[in-house]
Amino acid sequence: MNELIIYQLASVPAIAALGIILGLLFKGIDRVLAARMQARIGPPIRQPFRDLRKLMIKENIVPKNAVRFVFNGMPLLAVAASITILLYVPIAGFLPLMQGYGDLILLLYLLLIPSLALVLGGFASASPYASIGAQREMVSMISYELPLAVAVASIAWLFSRAMPGIASFSLAAIAANPVWELVGPVGFIGLLALFLILLAVMPGEIGVIPFDTAEAETEIASGMLVEYSGRNLALFYLADAVKTVGFASILIAIFLPYGISGTLSLQGANAVAADALFFLLKLFIVVFIGRVLIRVAVPRLRITQVVKAYWGYATIAALCGLSLIALDAILLAGGC
Repeated sequence: MNELIIYQLASVPAIAALGIILGLLFKGIDRVLAARMQARIGPPIRQPFRDLRKLMIKENIVPKNAVRFVFNGMPLLAVAASITILLYVPIAGFLPLMQGYGDLILLLYLLLIPSLALVLGGFASASPYASIGAQREMVSMISYELPLAVAVASIAWLFSRAMPGIASFSLAAIAANPVWELVGPVGFIGLLALFLILLAVMPGEIGVIPFDTAEAETEIASGMLVEYSGRNLALFYLADAVKTVGFASILIAIFLPYGISGTLSLQGANAVAADALFFLLKLFIVVFIGRVLIRVAVPRLRITQVVKAYWGYATIAALCGLSLIALDAILLAGGC
């Protein structure tokens, strides 16, 4: 037991460093690809690392009327929650570090914390622009959490029906038993709909165009972040980067848990390296579709359009996916 605790404590910094490096790297790739798609040159891939270093050495200014301990504490909370997500997610073929101590329900709560930290930090700054941004962020959270919850509940229901006796909300168990192999043709269409819905939820979760109404630089001067600078702003920047990796990793664990070492008949260190590289490829594809492609293709939405998109179209599509999975279960049971 002591050895397990020591192993877990030693692994946390490594996972945190991996999440930070990958998050900043994908931020750089995101900016380069977006620039190329818009016929611009864009910054170098290493630019997010430069931005972080520059922010870390700048003065940390706290507004005179701000609630100081809340204003300074929320960036730390956002980073801590984002890193904690990675401890419960299978990465590159490895089991979650905290396997058995949490499930998809816990991950839904952890995904909320960075956004709540932004909201509380915005209100604590005593800025009218930040207050408007915080109100918009709360509305956005209420909007995208509904289709996200429906999609997660649908996957859990499918898993509990097809794999009785196994924890239906366990992300490690779902990753070990690919959901695509548990359904027929009708259920496959339902799962595909849920996968697309979660890809659409991703830009809302990480607050990028077209769902960045809470920041909207041209309207409310970056909203909740308008009064943040220096290390505090750097920590929110890190939280966004790590949360992107965490959310994409959850999608991969649910829908794309496959490795490549078995297909290539690799063993030992070669198998580990091949699966790790394949995981990075899947991560790139998910981030490209869920972050880069959507934000380049769609302009910023108004807050009313965000609510309509998530509470209307996304939720209806998620319920249709659930209905198709349920219909598939009936058809499979009738066939048996």
